[in-house]
Amino acid sequence: MRQATTILLLALCPPLFAQKAGKATTPPPTKPPLVSVDVTKLPEGTTQLDLFLLMGQSNMKGRGVMPEEPKRDPRIVMMHLKDDQWYLARHPLHLTGEAKTFQGHDNAGVGPGLVFAEVIAAANPKSAIGLVPCAVGGSSIKLWQKGAKLYEESLRRAKLALQTTAPLKARIRGVIWLQGEANANPEELPLHAERLRAMIEALRADLVLPELPFIACTVGELKPGPLLTNLKAMNEIQLALPKNVPHTACVDARDLKTHIGDAVHFDTAAQNEIGKRFAEKFLLNP
Repeated sequence: MRQATTILLLALCPPLFAQKAGKATTPPPTKPPLVSVDVTKLPEGTTQLDLFLLMGQSNMKGRGVMPEEPKRDPRIVMMHLKDDQWYLARHPLHLTGEAKTFQGHDNAGVGPGLVFAEVIAAANPKSAIGLVPCAVGGSSIKLWQKGAKLYEESLRRAKLALQTTAPLKARIRGVIWLQGEANANPEELPLHAERLRAMIEALRADLVLPELPFIACTVGELKPGPLLTNLKAMNEIQLALPKNVPHTACVDARDLKTHIGDAVHFDTAAQNEIGKRFAEKFLLNP
């Protein structure tokens, strides 16, 4: 009787079952829990703390499979999304769960932020790096405009990061940005360049950093079909950013084609490469 019921459900609801079977997932973070740090004291051998904001949607948040052993570099710290406290940086940087138990963790995985920090730290041995994750999956650039929810939350976290690291006279050194899939449609593409410019200018004004480096990245051209044309158009807007807004750059990731199985989210290898490219762009004009 139970077998007959299952067969009947499959027959009546094939689209639902097919969708669940094909959905790509990200494994939960590995334990042990996050390691808290005192950000009023610099790690041994360093003389400054440089802060970076990580903004955008799910590919900045990251969905790549995480390493079995978390990173524990004392020179790289992160502000936790859940409690605004500082911990040794590790994947997932955009952890939404509790710091000790990971309860409440969503599908966040490996993004580009940690490798970005590692490359910059290697190039500047006297610097410690503080990462301020702000990305939200699926978010439209409309939510990143001044006065909108995600912009204001990012600004709050940026100011809090400066406040909590004030004894070290930490500086916000840059923003890395990976967003665009949510607005890759004919209705919003014509508005995207202006919205991106407005967001950058507002952030610089609110942080009183008129030359704050801002590095964007192209979105993945991974999914064939009609959507690909829109993604290509979005990437032309991203690549033109340095010509239109001073003190900006754009990482070109169009050649990266590996993903987690959904033709949307870059896999760990691609995310690490994007992180390196972000760092290379920043190091050209630190």
